[in-house]
Amino acid sequence: MTILLHSGGTQWASALKLSCVAMVMFLACPVTSMDVLVQQQINALNGTDVKIPCTFTSCYKLDPKQFAMNWTYQETLNSTEEMFMTYKTRITPLKPSRFGERAIFSGNLEKNDLSITILDVQLTDDGIYNCYVRNPPDRIQGHGTIQFNVLTELPPPRDSTIAVAIGASVGGILALLILSMVVVKCIRRHKNQELISDEQKMEEEGKVDGEGGTEEATKNLCLLPEDM
Repeated sequence: MTILLHSGGTQWASALKLSCVAMVMFLACPVTSMDVLVQQQINALNGTDVKIPCTFTSCYKLDPKQFAMNWTYQETLNSTEEMFMTYKTRITPLKPSRFGERAIFSGNLEKNDLSITILDVQLTDDGIYNCYVRNPPDRIQGHGTIQFNVLTELPPPRDSTIAVAIGASVGGILALLILSMVVVKCIRRHKNQELISDEQKMEEEGKVDGEGGTEEATKNLCLLPEDM
């Protein structure tokens, strides 16, 4: 009986440990743990070699026997995807007519780097590139999308000095305008105060004159006829 209890306790302890380990793994590495990191847009100069980065993060170490990768190209979002590179136990460039041997793998699987390089970029390489990743036991498929734009010439670099000079000039002009508005407002206020002061003086003088006339009239009324 003691042996049975001991055996049952051991099994229960083992089950508890497995449950704890499973819970820790679930919390540390949820089902949606796959992340694919790419540049959303890349501008490439016609005739140059351009790298298209694609890396991924996963809670699980890459297993070469189970890992899978696909690179596809499509002219537009509504176009059919054309696979030009894949990985199933090894990197396999499919050499489609569009790229020939110009699309090469330039990543590092040990660092979860799935980047490719397009050699001698052509105008026809313009389009959308998709990087698909499967890394079991991750249950989801990772997917990164890159808009690849081929340019005949790169836009000139922005001169920050000119931008600073323009900003300073505009700021100076605005400061002068604000200062001018303040000066004009002060002058108008001063003039208004002078006008108010003049009107007050005139009113006071009118009051004084009115009081003087009233006193004279009162004196004349108070004089007796004999005095006149």
